[in-house]
Amino acid sequence: MLKNKGRESMDKMGDLNTLIGKGAIIEGNLTLQHSLRMDGKLIGNIKSTDSIIIGKDGEVEGEIEVKNAVVGGKIKGKIVASGKVTLETTSVFNGQLKANKLVIDEGSVFDGTSQMGDGNFDKTTVKKDSVKDRNG
Repeated sequence: MLKNKGRESMDKMGDLNTLIGKGAIIEGNLTLQHSLRMDGKLIGNIKSTDSIIIGKDGEVEGEIEVKNAVVGGKIKGKIVASGKVTLETTSVFNGQLKANKLVIDEGSVFDGTSQMGDGNFDKTTVKKDSVKDRNG
């Protein structure tokens, strides 16, 4: 059963079309036209034009390319999202992440790199004066 937060996420994401239940182990790639909830384990890649939810018991080892993602489980690999990625309190992420928007809840584990926006920005344009000194 989804918590209220999960229901709100699904309302924003659309109808849930595909469910991979707890205890299921899949080796291979998934290509979907609709949303996915993953509570099992996938060793492979996911490509969807819609959104995914990785439940707290869900695990993915591979690359994920989606519109939006809500992660409560474990990801080892790469996420590319055209929209928003939310790493919930129970999530463990290890890898590369690229999204327009990124939310990392307190308690989640993030070990890797992230890139937000479309990636067409020049890192050298940040001025030294624009970064506040944390020591005072």
